[in-house]
Amino acid sequence: MKKKTISIVSLTLLLISLTALAGCGVRTSLNDKNLEKVTLNEVAHSIFYAPMYVAIENGYFKEEGIELNLVTGFGADKTMTAVLSGDADVGFMGSEASIYTYLGGTEDYVVNFAQLTQRAGNFLVAREPVSDFNWKDLEGKKVLGGRKGGMPQMVFEYILKKNGMNPATDLAIDQSIDFGSTAAAFSGGQGDFTVEFEPAATSLESEGKGYVVASLGEDSGYVPYTAYCAKNSYLEKHPETVQGFVNALQKGMLYVDTHTPEEIATVIHPQFKENDIETVTAIVSRYYDQETWKDNLIFEEDSFTLLQDILEEAGELSERVPYETLVTTKYADSAMQNIK
Repeated sequence: MKKKTISIVSLTLLLISLTALAGCGVRTSLNDKNLEKVTLNEVAHSIFYAPMYVAIENGYFKEEGIELNLVTGFGADKTMTAVLSGDADVGFMGSEASIYTYLGGTEDYVVNFAQLTQRAGNFLVAREPVSDFNWKDLEGKKVLGGRKGGMPQMVFEYILKKNGMNPATDLAIDQSIDFGSTAAAFSGGQGDFTVEFEPAATSLESEGKGYVVASLGEDSGYVPYTAYCAKNSYLEKHPETVQGFVNALQKGMLYVDTHTPEEIATVIHPQFKENDIETVTAIVSRYYDQETWKDNLIFEEDSFTLLQDILEEAGELSERVPYETLVTTKYADSAMQNIK
């Protein structure tokens, strides 16, 4: 009888404690339903975006009051369509897409509010090992490339031109294969080389079907490769949610900046269960060593200018767009000052 009395008293005290915590704003499983739902459409699901997955796996979005619904678009065109149609609140892709939609006359255009990566995340994969690879080795070869006007393809062409090659005449670039299917096509015998993101590049190596011979991230230098964006109307209606979103990302950036590749890989491994932890660690190390990620999310004007230079050189830019029109740094500035 005494044990039963103690149990009832304990239960009562527990309920009182939970009620008090809820009143103080401490989140528990009882009020998770109060989290703001945000749908994020990512251009691809890749270890290249490790800081974002750290933020997800470590619960940083929930800490900021956000219930994140992550969807993979498999291409910037599809991701942008999801944002413009309202199927996604936030898009994560190459920011060239924001320029295209703005110049296309979209009234409620998207604005970039955070930059995640500062280098290209793809690699050139050959059928056989190539010692002392030179980009001139691609002369007369067939390469499985990216979508016309997309960041992967434009950076690839940018590198070729830097190395004195004409992308239109010195090699054959196959741009007909859907994003995400090039590795399978290469495995099936198409192309002499292919341009791949991770984990596809490492998977081809582990299967003995390809060999990484060059990093586009290292050879192109610092470029604003991927950024987060949302429609103007969304930013105006949900400034607190956007700030919480960026705060969560900044926490992820800070974790990556202060931890080893092994620790980062352990955190994000649940996002890539199809790969063993050794493979995930090797990929994280590859990106880590080439300084893929910034230590903040500020999309700087110099980066936006370089992006438009690359677009112009690729023949994809009809006119320049002012930096202030398509980029805001207020959320990233605030996050950097407050998340330390």
